[in-house]
Amino acid sequence: MRKSAGVVACMSAFLLFAGCETGPVGGIVKQEETSNDNELFIYTVWPAYYVKEEIFEKQIGQFIKKKFPDLKFKHVHWDNPGRQYQDLIAAGTIPDIIMDDSFLNVNRYIIDNDLQYDMRELIKKYNFDTSRLNPAMMDRMKNIASDGSIYGLPFQTSDFILFYNKDIFDKFGVEYPKAGMTYDEAYEKAKKLTRVEGEITYKGYSQHPGHYMNYNQLSLNPLHPTEDRASMTSEGWVKMVDNLRRFYDIPANQFDTVEKFPLGNIAMAVASADRIVKFHQDNPNLNFDISTPPVFIDHPNNRYQPNVSSVYITKQSKKKDAAFKVIEYLLSEEMQVELAKEGNIGPLQTQAVKDAFGANLPYMKGKNIASLFYGNYAPAAPGRAAGLTYHLVNTPGVFAPLIFSESKDSVTALRMTEERETKAIAAEKAAKAELQKAVKK
Repeated sequence: MRKSAGVVACMSAFLLFAGCETGPVGGIVKQEETSNDNELFIYTVWPAYYVKEEIFEKQIGQFIKKKFPDLKFKHVHWDNPGRQYQDLIAAGTIPDIIMDDSFLNVNRYIIDNDLQYDMRELIKKYNFDTSRLNPAMMDRMKNIASDGSIYGLPFQTSDFILFYNKDIFDKFGVEYPKAGMTYDEAYEKAKKLTRVEGEITYKGYSQHPGHYMNYNQLSLNPLHPTEDRASMTSEGWVKMVDNLRRFYDIPANQFDTVEKFPLGNIAMAVASADRIVKFHQDNPNLNFDISTPPVFIDHPNNRYQPNVSSVYITKQSKKKDAAFKVIEYLLSEEMQVELAKEGNIGPLQTQAVKDAFGANLPYMKGKNIASLFYGNYAPAAPGRAAGLTYHLVNTPGVFAPLIFSESKDSVTALRMTEERETKAIAAEKAAKAELQKAVKK
C-alpha cells in the first residue's frame, strides 16, 4: 500500500524530532509551529475515509471539540505526495496521536520510524479498563510486541462480511445466505448462481485472496514464530488455499475484484464492512443485504481475525496525558454509539452500540445488521519471538500469478511463495544491518 523508501535517510535525526532540514512539506508545517501547549496533532492513515476532512469532522472532530473545549486539534490525513510518514518526520511535525492499521502498518511505519510508545503506564494511571474492549482486537495489539507493550488501543474494525445481491438470488431461485453458512454451502450456491446469459456474466462468489489469507479464520501466521523466514507450507495453509481456489475453478467465476459488486452481476462478495457505505454510494439502487462470511465446518463460530485500526500515542509527544484522555473518550460508549450510527464497528460492542449501528444510514433499515455481530473473531495469529525481522508477506501472490495465471497446484504455489518471501526477509535484514552501521558512523 505505502512504501517507506526515503525514511531511512533521516533516521538518525528522528529521535531528536529535527528530521532533515527540509522545511514545510506538502502543507505540513514545522514542529515548532505546532507546539502550542493546548493543541493536539492527530494524524490518520486508516480508516482511509478520513482523507475527507468533512467525514473526520462529522465522525470525530465535532465531538472531541465539544468534549475538550480547552484543546485545539490539528488533523492531517496520509496522502501522496507530501503527507506520508517520512514527510511529517522530515518536516519535524511529529503527531501526538496516530490512527493506523494494526496489521499492515504498525511494524513498518510506527515501529520502524521509532514512534512507538508503550501506553501501559497511562492505562494504569487513568484506570482504563481494557477488558471493556473486544478481546480479539486487544490481542491483535498485544501480539505486536513480545515484551507485553501496548503500543495502541483498537478504535475501529473493518470486519469482513458477506454482501449478496437479492435480485440475482431471486432470478435464479436460490435461497438467501444465512448466518453461519459454511464454505461448502456457499460453494454450492456459487455454482448455481454463476451463469452466462447473452452478454452478461453472473458471478456466484467473489473474495480477495489476500484479505482471505491475511485475516484467516484458522489464525495462521505466514511468518515463522521463532526464525527469520516465511512459513506457509503447513496443512493449514494448504487447506486455506484449496478451499478458496475451488470457487475460482467454477467456469465463468474467475476472480476479478469485489469492488465491482455494485455493478449488479456478482451474487455474493466478501468485503470489508466499510463497503456498506461505498457500495450504496456507487449504486443507490442496488438491492443488497448482508450476512456472515462463510465459515469452515470445523470452526463454525470463527469469523475472520479483526481488521483493526488502532489509536497510538507517539513517544515524541509532549502531551501524552491529554492525548490519552482524548483516546479514552473515543472509546467511551457515548462516542462508540455515535460512530456506530455512521456504520462503523468498534471495539466496544455493548448492546447500545450494536443497536445504534447504521442509524444514520436510511438504506440499512430492514437489513440483517445482527449478522455483523454473529459468532466470534478468530484469535489473532500468534506473535513472534523478540528480535525477528518484520516482513509484510505478499499473500495475494499465492493466487496471482501462481494459481490464476500459471495454474500451479496449491502445495507448489505455497512453497514458491514461502521461498520468495524468505529471500525477501533476508534482504531486508541485511539492509537494516547496513543502515545501523551507517547510523553508528
